[in-house]
Amino acid sequence: MALPPKKPSSGPYNSNRRFPQRRVAEHNINGFIKSPEVRIVGEDIEARVVKLAEAMDIADDLGLDLVEISPNAVPPVCRIVDYKKFLYEQKKKKKEIKANSHKQEVKEVRFGPNTDQHDVDFKVKHAEEFLKAGDKVKALVMFKGREIIYKERGRLLLEEFVKRLEELGKVDTGLKMEGRKMTIMIAPKKG
Repeated sequence: MALPPKKPSSGPYNSNRRFPQRRVAEHNINGFIKSPEVRIVGEDIEARVVKLAEAMDIADDLGLDLVEISPNAVPPVCRIVDYKKFLYEQKKKKKEIKANSHKQEVKEVRFGPNTDQHDVDFKVKHAEEFLKAGDKVKALVMFKGREIIYKERGRLLLEEFVKRLEELGKVDTGLKMEGRKMTIMIAPKKG
């Protein structure tokens, strides 16, 4: 019985060579920068174009890394910075941007064809809050059993609902009937 072929080691070393494999990084740093000239920037460093070897010497003298932040520029822009700290700050900025961004949700407001005016007022107030928060509002009239004969009441109810919210929102998806449901979507106005 033949043995299966041996799998290559999954460690940081390539089985063919004794050198560690380079992890794919977001930026070229130090010895991985290929351009002969670079523009250096950083804290307490005047921005100027220098030879790569000189830029590496400056970074070494300061005990920092040379990080290529704009490889497509001519010459490429490199920042002299502690690379781990640089990555940490970038990650922190991305997290902050994600936390500050608002995902638009669809909030649903349900009615029956015989909904009382007081209940409509109450639901309009909720819809106003949703639109002010930047969410879309889906207004829905449910027809149960024999209520399906009151389609006209449902349409009038939704038209009144839209009219009362026209300062804060605009109709995103028009009035449509889906089985026993009549719906309309209202999106918040920009600004």
